[in-house]
Amino acid sequence: MEKTVKIEDYNPDWVREFQHEKARIMEALKNYSLWVEHIGSTSVKGLGAKPILDIMAGVHHLDEADKFIEPLKSIGYEFVLHKEFPERRFFRKGQWRAGTHHLHIYKYGSEQWKNQLSFRDYLISHPDVRRQYQELKLSLAQKHPADIVGYTKAKAPFILNVIESANGG
Repeated sequence: MEKTVKIEDYNPDWVREFQHEKARIMEALKNYSLWVEHIGSTSVKGLGAKPILDIMAGVHHLDEADKFIEPLKSIGYEFVLHKEFPERRFFRKGQWRAGTHHLHIYKYGSEQWKNQLSFRDYLISHPDVRRQYQELKLSLAQKHPADIVGYTKAKAPFILNVIESANGG
């Protein structure tokens, strides 16, 4: 089932949902050392978002994530292989192209880990940039209403620019 690109107003329930889901993930993976963060637009107060919760987990070694497939499956997550992102492991909860939760696993402290946090934190601390991002997302959702891949690709230059700014570039 293909979901349309729909940006919803910020919902404070997203924070509670993240806390609930974090606890479930930590319990399912209790035998592993993990750092878990709320990322993506649902993690930024005041920012509209697609109602998909993005969660990031950090591990010491990325190959540890191979052992997560069965425990995460028991709480509704499916491993999705993305060969184009060798530095990330990805799990989805919900239907294909209509997931409700995305779990991104990176090596803790890696460039990808830091970039996710930099982007989130920059949007939180720069309301003007957050508003620009909100406007861009709404515009792109109208331009790509049934093309989530196109929508995501069209956001990439803005995101990269913010990460560069956040990292002092």
